[in-house]
Amino acid sequence: MISIKKSLLLLLSLLFVLNNVFAQEKFTLSGTITDTNSNETLIGVNIIFPDLQTGTNTNEYGFYSISLPEGNYKVQISYLGYSTITETISFSEDKSINYKLAETTESLDEIVIKQDVEKLNIKKPQMSVNALSINTIKQMPVIFGEVDVIKSITLLPGVTNAGEGSSGFNVRGGAVDQNLILLDEATIFNSSHLFGFFSVFNPDAIKDIKLYKGGIPAKYGGRVSSVLDIYQKDGNSNEFHMNGGIGIVSSRLLAEGPIKKGKGSFLFGGRSSYAHLFLPLFDIDNIAYFYDLNTKLSYRLNDNNSIYLSGYFGRDVFNISDSFENTYGNTVVNFRWNHLFSDKLFSNMSLIYSDYYYGLNLDFVEFDWDSGIQNFNFKYDLKHYVNNNFKLEYGLNSIYYKFNPGEIQPSTESSGINPFKLTDKYAFENAVYIDAEHKISDKLSVSYGLRLSSFLRLGQDELNVYENNNPIIFNEELQIYEKAEPIDTENFSRSDVIESFMNLEPRLSLAYQINDNSSVKASYNRMSQYLHLLSNTTSPTPLDVWTPSGKYAKPQLLDQVAVGYFRTFKDNEFSLEVESFYKTIKNRIDYVDGADLIANNAIEQVILNGEARAYGLEVLFRKNEGKFKGWFAYTLSKSEQKTEGRTALETGINNGQWYSTAYDKTHDISLTGSYELNDKWTFGSNFLFQTGQPTTFPNGQYEYNGITIPNYESRNSSRLQSYNRLDISATYNPKPNSTKRWKGEWVFGIYNVYNRRNAASINFGENRMTGRNEATRLAIFGVIPSVSYNFKF
Repeated sequence: MISIKKSLLLLLSLLFVLNNVFAQEKFTLSGTITDTNSNETLIGVNIIFPDLQTGTNTNEYGFYSISLPEGNYKVQISYLGYSTITETISFSEDKSINYKLAETTESLDEIVIKQDVEKLNIKKPQMSVNALSINTIKQMPVIFGEVDVIKSITLLPGVTNAGEGSSGFNVRGGAVDQNLILLDEATIFNSSHLFGFFSVFNPDAIKDIKLYKGGIPAKYGGRVSSVLDIYQKDGNSNEFHMNGGIGIVSSRLLAEGPIKKGKGSFLFGGRSSYAHLFLPLFDIDNIAYFYDLNTKLSYRLNDNNSIYLSGYFGRDVFNISDSFENTYGNTVVNFRWNHLFSDKLFSNMSLIYSDYYYGLNLDFVEFDWDSGIQNFNFKYDLKHYVNNNFKLEYGLNSIYYKFNPGEIQPSTESSGINPFKLTDKYAFENAVYIDAEHKISDKLSVSYGLRLSSFLRLGQDELNVYENNNPIIFNEELQIYEKAEPIDTENFSRSDVIESFMNLEPRLSLAYQINDNSSVKASYNRMSQYLHLLSNTTSPTPLDVWTPSGKYAKPQLLDQVAVGYFRTFKDNEFSLEVESFYKTIKNRIDYVDGADLIANNAIEQVILNGEARAYGLEVLFRKNEGKFKGWFAYTLSKSEQKTEGRTALETGINNGQWYSTAYDKTHDISLTGSYELNDKWTFGSNFLFQTGQPTTFPNGQYEYNGITIPNYESRNSSRLQSYNRLDISATYNPKPNSTKRWKGEWVFGIYNVYNRRNAASINFGENRMTGRNEATRLAIFGVIPSVSYNFKF
C-alpha cells in the first residue's frame, strides 16, 4: 500500500516538473476599456491578437483579461462606432493597460451604446441569446413615438406577446411570469406601464440589453422561460450632459455628469406621460398616466475597487371619475462593489432591494386595497480568467421574500367596511453556482455549469389544514372540482419552515466550428422556478398576485434542449441563425373552471399542478452593416398545457387532454429594417404577422330557472383572427455636422399604416334590442401617427 502511494506521488511530481519545464511561460494582459469622452465602461469590446489567432472581450463592467506567451504581438481593439486601436505590445511580464476608445462620428444617439453585441459569434458555445443596441431600438417605429424596449424584443424569433395593450412578453411558448427581468441585477416584477402600452425602461438610461432564451448560464435562476438582463449607463465622469425627448403623450429628460472628474459620475433620468392633462377639454373625467425615475451613482475608489448605487422608481395612476383609483409600480435599489483580486480574478457584490406595489382606492364602496411583493437580495459573483482556453464563473445568491396577497382598509369611518387582511407569506431562496467556458480545441468549445438552488417556505400566521391533505375535491356526480372545507388551521413562527425544496440545475452548451464562417451548437438546461403568478387572464394585469411554492403549489421544473446552425456571410455583413428547441415544464399551475383568484385567502382550493411543453423552429437572417440594416425573423412553434386527474375517476382540466396555452402562436413573422438615406434622413419599418391567439368560444346554451347559461367548447380550441401590422418611421437630423453643443432631431412615425383592426378579444352576449346572441370584437388601435423631438447638449 505504501509503495503504491509513493509511486503515485512520484508520478504526480514528475508530471508537475515536466509541465513546468516544457510549458511556455505566459503573461497576463488585463484592464478596463472606456469611452474617451464620457469615461463610460464599454461592454463586449473585442481585443484581438491576429498573429496568435486569439482574443477576448470585455465583461459587463468593461474589464478584460487574456494570457499570452512571451514576445511582441500586434493587438487590435475594436468596437462598432469607435475608432480601432492597433498597436504592438511586448510581453515579458504581466501588464495592466486601460484603453480609451474615441467615437468615429458624432450623432444624437449615444455612440457609447452603439455596440457590436448584435453580431453573431460562431465560435462561442453561447446560443439562444439575442442582443439589441439602444441605437437599433430607437430606429424602430413604435406607438405614440415612445421608444419601447419590451416591444422591440417581440420582433425577435421566439418572442411574442398577447397583442396590443397587453403586459409583458412570452418566450418560446412560456408564460409572462416565467421571465426573469433584471435591471442592474434587480428583479422587475412588472415590466409595463399603462397596462402594457409602454415599457418601464427609459431608453436614454439603458446601456446593454441581452435576452437569454436557452442555454442559460448557471448564474441565472428562479425562472424557467428566459432572462432579460438590462444594465443602466454609469453616467459621464468627464463632463456634464443632458438629453431627452418630447412626444405626443410623454416626455423624458436625463442628466449625467462627474462627481469627481475621471473618478465618479451621476445619472438622473425622469419620464412622464401627460395626455391626461388634455382629457378635461373633451369632458372626460378619467385619468391615466405614468412616471418613472432612474438614478445611478458610480465611483472608482482605486484601480481595484469601484462602487455603484443605482435605483428605479415607477408608478402608474389610473382614475375613473374620482370613484376608482388604481396605483401600481416597481421600486428597486442596488448597491454594488466591484473588486479586482488580481489580473485574473474579478468580483462583484450586490445588495438589492426590490418592491412591487399595487393599490386600489374604491371610493364608491369606501375601501382601499393594497398588495405587493418585497425582496431583499444578496449576490456575490466572481469571474476567474484561468487561461485563454478556460474561464470560470462562480458565486452565490440569497433572496428573502415577503408576499402581501392583499389588505382591505375602510376609507371612511362610516363605510361599514371591516378591515380584512389576507395572510402574508414569507420565503427564503438560496443558490450557489459554478460555470466553466472551455475551449477544448480550435473547433470545439464547451460551456458547462451547475446551479444548486434551495427554497424555504417560512412560517406564516395561519395555514389551512384539510382532510387527507387535499384542498380541492372532485364531485363525481357533477363532474366538477369543488373547494374542500378546512378542518383546522396551523400557526407558525417566522423561523419555522413549512416546506423546503432543493434542486440541482445542470447547464451545458457546446459549439463545433465547421469552418471560419459556420458552426453547429447544442444546449441543455434545467431550471427551477419557486414563484408563481396567479392569473387566469390572457394577459397579466397589475391585480395579479405572486405566491411562493409550498405545501400545495410545487416548484416549476424546466428541461430544455436546443440545437442550431449558425453562419456568417461576407465578413459578418450577413448572418443566419437557425435553432430548434423542445422544452417540458413540470408543476405548472392550472386553474379549475370558474376559479376566483382575487382576494382569495385559500388559493390552493382552485389550483391543480399540471405540466406544459413547447417546441419549435426559429430562423433569424440579419444584415448587420451598410446603409440598410435589419432582419427577418420567423418562428414555427407549439405551446401546450395538460392537467390530468389525480385519480382515474377525476377528469382533470380539459378532460386531461393537451390544450393550447393562451400564448401559443403557430406562426410568427417579423421584418425589421432601417435605411440611412443620408446624414439627415433615416427611415425605419416593421412588419408583423402572427397566428391568432387561442381562445374559448361558447358552442351552445341552455336555460335554467329562466336564466340562459352558455355552454363552452374545449379550452382554447378556437382562435382569434391572425394579427398583422405595418409601421414606418422617419428620423430627420436638420444639422448633422453642427459643432454646437445643442443637437436635435425629429422622429415621425405611423403605427399600423393600413389601419388593420386587429382583434384583442371577442365577447358574446345578448342584444337587448333584438334578443339575439351576438359576438362583439374589441380592437384597441387603428392607424396612429406620431411625432417627437429628441435633443442633447
